[in-house]
Amino acid sequence: QVQLVESGGGLVQAGGSLRLSCRASGSTFSINTIAWYHQTPGKQRELVAGISRGGTTRYADSVKGRFTISRDIAKNTVYLQMSPLKTEDTAVYYCAAGRGDPWHFREDYWGQGAQVTVSS
Repeated sequence: QVQLVESGGGLVQAGGSLRLSCRASGSTFSINTIAWYHQTPGKQRELVAGISRGGTTRYADSVKGRFTISRDIAKNTVYLQMSPLKTEDTAVYYCAAGRGDPWHFREDYWGQGAQVTVSS
């Protein structure tokens, strides 16, 4: 089993920045990719960005050039640096972990979610 704990959400004005963290614990040897998803009411979760153990990354078109995903293997932590934020980035952000690379990824584990609210 793998446990994922997100942190770093909050309220920020448009144009501002936030950094989300996802710390993995447990059987982390079993996972290769950690990804961030976001979800707004009434919509499905959508992939925002993913990163593999080897450093391969994938981004949704809507965040390319604005968000950066990175990892600290020693800390079993993946970060999502978000800047500049737009009001449409408002959502609950979840991290997920699983096997495969960021393009062929099956989510085996989910975190509890972190609210990000961007005000105009």
